[in-house]
Amino acid sequence: MTDPASTRGLTRRPLLGLALLAPLAARAADGLAAILAPGAEVRTLYSDGEWCEGPVWVPALDSLVFSDVRRNRMIRIPDGGTPEVFRAPSENANGNTLDARGRLITCQHRTGRVVRQEADGSFTVLAERYRGGRLNSPNDAAVAGDGAVWFTDPTYGITQASEGEPRASEQAGSFVYRLAPDGTLAAAATDFHQPNGLAFSPDGRVLYVAESGQAPDGSRPRTIRAFDVSGGSLTNGRVFARLESGVPDGLKTDMEGRVYAGTDDGVRIWSPAGAFLGRIPTEGPCANIAFGGPDGRRLYICAGPKVLAIEMRVRGAGIPA
Repeated sequence: MTDPASTRGLTRRPLLGLALLAPLAARAADGLAAILAPGAEVRTLYSDGEWCEGPVWVPALDSLVFSDVRRNRMIRIPDGGTPEVFRAPSENANGNTLDARGRLITCQHRTGRVVRQEADGSFTVLAERYRGGRLNSPNDAAVAGDGAVWFTDPTYGITQASEGEPRASEQAGSFVYRLAPDGTLAAAATDFHQPNGLAFSPDGRVLYVAESGQAPDGSRPRTIRAFDVSGGSLTNGRVFARLESGVPDGLKTDMEGRVYAGTDDGVRIWSPAGAFLGRIPTEGPCANIAFGGPDGRRLYICAGPKVLAIEMRVRGAGIPA
């Protein structure tokens, strides 16, 4: 079903001309030259959202699918086509990812569930309770090479009426979970305030998790943390990157191990060693990003009411050639 209003504001404008590349180069040498061509343009694919999130490229549909969390719907944009409603209501869906069979996995704020859409259109609930209590509001998910589904469970969907349904938390905290292939759910990290985006390194040996919450003393860590992944457990937790303002939201990696984060002023990018390389600016906060397109070299950017796209020189991690 096509949403006529969703086609408003389709525009193309230059983003990374010399005026913007120059300050980035001054801060990070030629850190972006290997991944982004000078003069690359950003396209506005969609501008009728309220808070766009959870983009994922779905090869079987030749489309980008993303969540408009606060409008309680999901949108599909076929490659070169017109945006259309994909799922409504969406249970205030947020993060989306694909399993090895190409099935869409979605985090639902309103129900506190992680669900999978089957080939026949039906839904399978993958996770909704931990130790007898309902999950908070699953936010983002990533699938490991062994088929396990990792997801974050902050409280945004139960504390903000615009993003879910307010209710008391039934969990001891906001955790990072691992759902094993056999259905066993375990809390893999329990010391986050509000874990948000997460992404694996290309080899699957490192998990990056964004901390978007506030500490009890009112401070904001503004960190992206990294963990070694071994036997389904997380070890050697450390700070991978710190932000001087805003908080990190969605995360992705490319095939060469760079880490991309949605932040208050655009997409910030680090080397695998944690060196800041530069940013792709956006007009407002960037919530999440995803690689996709026919060759896996297009970066989709969810920035408030808009979904943007820019062609890259690198493929996203896990995107087939």
